[in-house]
Amino acid sequence: MPVWTKLTELFARVTDNQSSVTNLREEELRLAAAALLVHAAVIDGQFDTEERNQLGALLQTRFDLDDGEARRLIREAEIREREAVDLYRFTSVLCSELDQDGRKRIVEMLWEMAMADGVVHEFESNLVWRAAELLGVSTRDRVLLRKAVASRAGCDLDT
Repeated sequence: MPVWTKLTELFARVTDNQSSVTNLREEELRLAAAALLVHAAVIDGQFDTEERNQLGALLQTRFDLDDGEARRLIREAEIREREAVDLYRFTSVLCSELDQDGRKRIVEMLWEMAMADGVVHEFESNLVWRAAELLGVSTRDRVLLRKAVASRAGCDLDT
C-alpha cells in the first residue's frame, strides 16, 4: 500500500474520531442541561403539561432540535436526573463546555423552567441559586436573569 494511501486513511480515522468526540461532547452538554431543567421542573413535586411543554420548547430552541429529538433528550434526562445524587454531575459538564455567556444562558433557562407554571416555588429558587453558584454565575447576574425572565413571563416575583 502506498504511503499516501496510509496517510489518507490515518487522517480519515483521526478526523472521524475527532468528529465523534465533538458529537459526544455536544450530547453530554445537551443531556446535562436537560437534566438540570428536568430537576427544576420536578423539584416542586409536580411536572405538569405546561412545564413539560416549556422544557421541550427550551431544548428545541437552545439546541436546535426537532420534536422527536427533544422528546428523546427529555426521556434520557429524566433517567439521569433520577440517578443523580447532586447537581455537580451536570454543572461540571456545563462548566467545562460553556463560556460565561453559555453558563448564564443555562441559569436563564432554569429561571424559565421555574416560572413555567407562573409561580416560583422556594425549592426552585434555591435550585437556581445552587446551580448558578456551581456554574460560576454571579449573584448579580442570577438576579438580573430572574428579573428579565419574570418580566417576559409576566410572573410576579413576590410569589
